[in-house]
Amino acid sequence: MRFLVCNADPAVRVFLAMAFALVLSLLQGLCTSLAGLGISIVLALVLAPNLRRLCQNLLVANCFVLFVWLTVPWTMPGTALWSPGPFCFTYEGVELSLRVTIKCNAILLAFLTFMADMEPAGLGCALERLHVPAKLVFLILLTSRYVHVIGDEWKRLKMAAALRGFVPGSNMHTYRTLASMLGLTLVNSMDRAQRVYEAMLLRGFAGHFHMLEESRPRGADRVLVLVCLIVLLALLLADTARVWETASWPIF
Repeated sequence: MRFLVCNADPAVRVFLAMAFALVLSLLQGLCTSLAGLGISIVLALVLAPNLRRLCQNLLVANCFVLFVWLTVPWTMPGTALWSPGPFCFTYEGVELSLRVTIKCNAILLAFLTFMADMEPAGLGCALERLHVPAKLVFLILLTSRYVHVIGDEWKRLKMAAALRGFVPGSNMHTYRTLASMLGLTLVNSMDRAQRVYEAMLLRGFAGHFHMLEESRPRGADRVLVLVCLIVLLALLLADTARVWETASWPIF
């Protein structure tokens, strides 16, 4: 079943990723959020081209979710579950942190499943076909292409400073040196951007990119979109009607 995503039209993949992100973020009920997470897990198991890489990306993202658990339950007012000294660990904080964790993982799983292994050029053409503003498409494409060039320029400046005996510390000399390095990086990046733009014009760039192979939605893509939209609509209706939350949901 993984070929359904790998061979799907890029515009279909981007549309489904955005649809899942939008609907899952709008869910209010805890049970419907859990159902959304379960659907995302099933999608990942069935459709994800590379489960190992997906799990690695998910683990990195949950490192940031950990900060929610370290702060929200201790700062949100509500019913105290644990009160060590002046601090208060509240039920409402735990419930909110749990909702954030569930939604974050559900959205990431769905998004990474549909967007995995997509080339920047394919992403740009998909966004253009979905009528995303052209300037935003150019920004995404050129950033993905040249961000490592800016990183290489910064590394060269750091190496040059180190060869001249620069040792960073907490003093004005360090701050001035770092500010100069950042300024040089910005100036060099602007010069390179101008050269790249002129080179694109010389090669006939007329405001949009062309793919060597024009991709169009197939029958399988339409079926995939229909099934996903039905599932998302069912989630929204269940969440609106509060079908699964007639009673309070126990945290523990």
